[in-house]
Amino acid sequence: MENVAAITFDVGGTLIEPWPSVGHAYAEVAARHGVHAAPEEITHRFVEAWRQRGEFEYTKAGWAILVDATFAGLTTILPSQSFFDELYYDFGTPKPWRIFDDVLPTITALREQGTRLAVISNWDDRLCPLLETLELAREFEVILVSAEVGHTKPAPEIFQAAAEALRLPSSEILHVGDSENEDHHGAQAAGFQSRWLCRDSAEPIGHSIPSLMDLL
Repeated sequence: MENVAAITFDVGGTLIEPWPSVGHAYAEVAARHGVHAAPEEITHRFVEAWRQRGEFEYTKAGWAILVDATFAGLTTILPSQSFFDELYYDFGTPKPWRIFDDVLPTITALREQGTRLAVISNWDDRLCPLLETLELAREFEVILVSAEVGHTKPAPEIFQAAAEALRLPSSEILHVGDSENEDHHGAQAAGFQSRWLCRDSAEPIGHSIPSLMDLL
């Protein structure tokens, strides 16, 4: 990292994660509506639906399609016709989320060093209120959400919007995220410096870090 004036962070999988899992959160709501499945199975189904999603719109309608795909075959009445609204609301609250242990110590240290901090996230209009209630929003000078910008990572436009908002050249901004394509390659293509966050990797890959603490 050379001449880094600001660091931009992805959110999901980088700053926060569903806890104990997506499946646990989904199963709890589904069970209240008579749909019973093991959290592990639902997580597996969600991961598969996410993998096959294609171009994803970070909208309520987009999430409804994804949740329907996750529960396909588990219920005759699709979630979009029953409990999806409740699920969508829950994920806009702190309840199903956990802040990774390395986040707050890293952010505190970076701010003490004088590094400017921002967020670039593929998310919907629930993100800013969620970060507020998690008491994370105040840590960032700029929060850019794909649904509000009109572009999703890895599109260069969302990274360029961050550079403009920070009033910095792209080369002086480091982006950190857990997606190789959306975050790492997207940032590099936009002229940013980049670190790919691989918390579960046994061996480091070029330009990857196993923890946000490695930014210090």
